[in-house]
Amino acid sequence: MDYSRNIKILTWQGFFIGFSLWAPIAAIYFSKVSGSYALGLSIFSIAMVSSAIFEIPTGIFSDLIGRKYTTMLGGLFYMLAGIFYALGFNYWWLVVGAIMEGLARSFYSGNNDALLYDSLNKSDRKEELEKFMGFIGGAEQLAFGFAGLLGGILAYKYSFNLVMWLSAIPLFLCFFTSFWLVEIENKEKNEGNIFIHLKEAVGNFIKNKKIRLLSLSSIIGFGQGEAGFQFTPVFVASLWPLWAIGIARMLSNTGAAVGFWLSGKIIKKFRPEKILIFEQISSKILNFIALLFPSVASPALMSTTSIMYGPSSVAENSIFQNEFTDKQRATMGSLNSFGRSIFFAICAVGLGLIADKTSPRIALIVGQIVGLLSVWLTWKLYKLLRNDTGKEN
Repeated sequence: MDYSRNIKILTWQGFFIGFSLWAPIAAIYFSKVSGSYALGLSIFSIAMVSSAIFEIPTGIFSDLIGRKYTTMLGGLFYMLAGIFYALGFNYWWLVVGAIMEGLARSFYSGNNDALLYDSLNKSDRKEELEKFMGFIGGAEQLAFGFAGLLGGILAYKYSFNLVMWLSAIPLFLCFFTSFWLVEIENKEKNEGNIFIHLKEAVGNFIKNKKIRLLSLSSIIGFGQGEAGFQFTPVFVASLWPLWAIGIARMLSNTGAAVGFWLSGKIIKKFRPEKILIFEQISSKILNFIALLFPSVASPALMSTTSIMYGPSSVAENSIFQNEFTDKQRATMGSLNSFGRSIFFAICAVGLGLIADKTSPRIALIVGQIVGLLSVWLTWKLYKLLRNDTGKEN
């Protein structure tokens, strides 16, 4: 059986998901359809919260019904989300689209990493996990960068509706390509009660200190980091003209793509835990400099932190996949994604409230201070893994 086909399809699906032409104009489009900025921005929150709600059951389903069928369901709901967004007759059509998108994300989150790991393991190429995680992440980030620029131009020259309908095409391709995936039998598949399955996964989280430290660091780091990333354009707008905001985002996505592509080579040279702690410390230093001493160079300086985002993400996934059990690989991944989604929602609301009372810059600084907790947890993990390596030697 040619399991390498799965790797190629997952890479293409990463590109299709990233090619979101609507990304730079989504907030404007949602606000126009709903009639207010508050309702328009609530669509993003609904998508994230629904993703969090569905995370754990979809992860369990992946371990029970198989990776291929879970990926097919994810592609189907991504396609439906794109259609409901494009139809956009009123606010409630957008709400349905957001729920569909959240469901699609939850089907993909823990499942696709598990499918990649299983495919490499069956092909006796498990040691190349970091390399292919980098390829997939790089393809997605590169697509984000190009689509961001192209979507803005199309919306300016033609219409928002055209951009939304064109954005549904890559999502259809995600669903269509899933049919060519090769299913991988899970010999340790648990046929019992899903609540027992979940209880066992939570037990693994509690007992395994490495998973516990990395999960907490990941949850806090993602929640604070992603909320800040989505809010950063407001800060950039105070320093750069409006037309240049897309350039700042493209620089970030391009830097992330380069980082993902190089991540396999970087992880071969440096251990995953070293990459994690380096990314955490260096990004905090650069962001603090850009925010504490704001200047026309601040947006570009903040964009440079994306270069290590790829290697750090791959390093984190590598540690997770090596610690997860085969029986509950997707479930454990979904537990982590659940926590990340919930903390993102909390941070997004918190940043907005602080910005209303003070300023966007102050809100982002507070977010960076919260992120220091993730640095501390990563440092504890680094010392634990370093001690384990020393014992092996």
